[in-house]
Amino acid sequence: MTVMSSLDLREDWRALLGRRPALAETLAVYDGILDRWADSSAPVVQVGWTAEQCRERWARRVPLLAEMPVPFSPEEVEALLGLALGLLASVGAAEEAALQRFAEAWDRGGIGPAALLPAQGRVGSLEPEIGLERNAVAFLACVSLRPGLDGLFSDCRVQLVDGVWDLGVCPFCGGPPGFADIIEDGRRRLACHLCGGGWVYPRLRCPFCGNDRATDLARLQPEAQEEGYVISTCQQCRGYVKELDRRVRWNAGPALVEDWGSPHFDLIAHRQGYWRPSAPLIHFARPA
Repeated sequence: MTVMSSLDLREDWRALLGRRPALAETLAVYDGILDRWADSSAPVVQVGWTAEQCRERWARRVPLLAEMPVPFSPEEVEALLGLALGLLASVGAAEEAALQRFAEAWDRGGIGPAALLPAQGRVGSLEPEIGLERNAVAFLACVSLRPGLDGLFSDCRVQLVDGVWDLGVCPFCGGPPGFADIIEDGRRRLACHLCGGGWVYPRLRCPFCGNDRATDLARLQPEAQEEGYVISTCQQCRGYVKELDRRVRWNAGPALVEDWGSPHFDLIAHRQGYWRPSAPLIHFARPA
């Protein structure tokens, strides 16, 4: 089955910038990505699996993408990948030599879309000699693969019912959580930026290491005017995820918009020695 990819977050992005005008200039780096996603009209393939096929894999604790062929050709992702490489270079978020090595390896076929797909505990699996840092690889993957993966699993979302998945990685693509929401019934829903998936996960458990000791789980509070937002941290693995209580912030945007639009929260966590698998671009950009 094929559908037309549709990922238009521009209205939500503008609304967030209206709430945080002081960050508008800094966050303008994301505008081109959101425009390109929204304007994309390339057809994407849907998985088309039945509920039984999906749940059989989830029962084995296997994300759907893990047992699929690579769903994209290099040509299908090159335009967005080029945009992402240019942005990494423009903000100094990766060494120029590393970006050049990546581009050369891609051009000669030594690297393809498979190198950007989730691997155990991270996004992407490049050879160390390429020299790109983990966050840079995750950014390349998100920008170039999100529209296609979003459409790929669109018909499988409804198959994910309560109790069939209890891991801290996306049940669809295997990516790490990029954000967390507290939804109307008080449960925590983790969000995957790589494919747009979401899944319910215990509030008192670290999604990165599974630690559920209450004494190890802490919540950092941002500024007073940011009511509803917290940073959930784990003392054991030092991982963190930003979290939004949508019962308080009912007018907030989608998870990716809220994540990209709150780099000041990442700064709070980073200063206290916490990490995350895929920090926003602005967080790991180097000063000019």
